[in-house]
Amino acid sequence: MIPVKYTCDGDDISPLLHWQGIPDNAKSIALIVDDPDAPGGTFVHWVLYNLPAYVNSLHENVPSEQELENLALQGTNNFGNIGYSGPCPPGGTHRYYFKVYALDSMLNIEPGLQKGELLYAMQDHILDEGQIMGKYSRQ
Repeated sequence: MIPVKYTCDGDDISPLLHWQGIPDNAKSIALIVDDPDAPGGTFVHWVLYNLPAYVNSLHENVPSEQELENLALQGTNNFGNIGYSGPCPPGGTHRYYFKVYALDSMLNIEPGLQKGELLYAMQDHILDEGQIMGKYSRQ
């Protein structure tokens, strides 16, 4: 279960994330967080890309800025915000997939992209991917 602190019912900050096993030839990391259980279809909570491949974690409470100190770029989520917006399901228990992609290049794209635009830009550049799923239900 995702702790309340990372949701709209708490501080609505991004969680600490770690990953491993990035291929040696990877140049960048992309991250997409989405909820496939949303009533209107998959709802995107976070889009982040061009994170240098040597970075293997994101600290808690990543700023909601288009360009981060670590050179990563952030996109627009389905709330219309840049960066992370946490789980806020209208009812029931929803699943939230945190998907990490290892890419063979830095993407020559602007900040602020939406998930579909990022997926299009990543075509033919994905070396490996992984995911973890958390759940959240409002009280």
